[in-house]
Amino acid sequence: MANGKFVISLDFELMWGVRDKKDKNNYGENILGVHSVIPRLLHTFNKHQINGTFSTVGFLFLENKDQFYQHMPALLPDYQDKNLSPYLGHINQVGDDATADPYHFAPQLIKLIQQYPGHEISTHTYSHYYCLEPGQTPEAFKADLQEAIIVAEKYGIQLQSLIFPRNQFNEQYVKLCADLGISSYRGNENSWIYKAKNAKDENLFRRMFRLVDAYINISGHHVYADAYMASEFPVNIPSSRFLRPYMPSLKSFENLRLQRILKGMSYAAKHNKTYHLWWHPHNFGTQQEENFNFLEKILNHYDKLKSEFHFESITMTGLAKKLRDGK
Repeated sequence: MANGKFVISLDFELMWGVRDKKDKNNYGENILGVHSVIPRLLHTFNKHQINGTFSTVGFLFLENKDQFYQHMPALLPDYQDKNLSPYLGHINQVGDDATADPYHFAPQLIKLIQQYPGHEISTHTYSHYYCLEPGQTPEAFKADLQEAIIVAEKYGIQLQSLIFPRNQFNEQYVKLCADLGISSYRGNENSWIYKAKNAKDENLFRRMFRLVDAYINISGHHVYADAYMASEFPVNIPSSRFLRPYMPSLKSFENLRLQRILKGMSYAAKHNKTYHLWWHPHNFGTQQEENFNFLEKILNHYDKLKSEFHFESITMTGLAKKLRDGK
C-alpha cells in the first residue's frame, strides 16, 4: 500500500470486561458513562472521518436475561479460578433487561453504531473469554466464539475480526479463529513488556514499564509494515498504543503522553506503515471532558497527517482485505 494506515479499535465490554476485578461500587460510574461515551465517540469519529472497529462482547447483543439461557455456548470454560467464569455466580447479578440493567446490556448502543457507515462491529468473544487461563480449553473457546457469531447474525452482522480479552492468545487459538471466518485480530506490541500472559504470570514490574512507556518511548513506536502484517492468516494487526485514560495525579505529564502517540502516528504516516490505537469505552466513562479533549488533539493530528501524507483511517477488516488483495 502506498500510504500509511490509522486503525482505531475499541474493546466494548461494559461490566463483562472488569467484573472479576471491579464492581458497581468502585467502577459503576465508568460503566454507566459508556452509554454517553459511545454516542459522543460516534459524533467525534464522524467529524474527523474516522472508521472505527468496535470489538464487542457477545453478551451485549442480548436484550434480556432470558436470552442468556437461550444462548449458552455448547461447552463452557472450566477456569481453575472460578471467579473468571461469568456463568457461575455473576450471572445472578444481571438484571432483567437493558432498561433495568445498563451495566450488562447494550443492544441500543450496537444499533446506534450500525447507523454510522464506515464502522465495523467485530467480536471481543462472547463471554469475554480468557484464552490463557488454566482450566479452559480450545474446544470451549470455539464454542464461545460460535455463540458470538450467532448473536451477531441476528443484527445482520458478520464477524470478521477479533480482539482477544486481556490480550491473551496463542497460535492455536488464532488458527481456531480462521476456521470460524475471522480474518484478522489485534496482536500485541513486539516487546517483552507486552507479551501475552495470563493473570498469574503478570507482574508489577511489567505493569510499571508499560506505564512509563505510555509517556516515554522505551519500547519503540510499534508501527507495522504491510509485509509483516500479511505474513500470516488471520492477519495480525498488532497494537501500537493503548490510549490510557486521563489521570489527575499525572496531569503534569499529559503532554508527554500526547507526544508519545503523535510521534508514533507521524512515523507511521511518513513511512507508509500502520499505527493501531486502542482503548475501552469505559476508560472514558469518567473525566469525559479531559479524555475527549485529549482524543480531539490526536484526531486533529490525524487530519494533518491525512492532508500531508494521505494517512488513512481504516477498520481492521478493511485493512486485512487490502493486505490480502495486495492493494
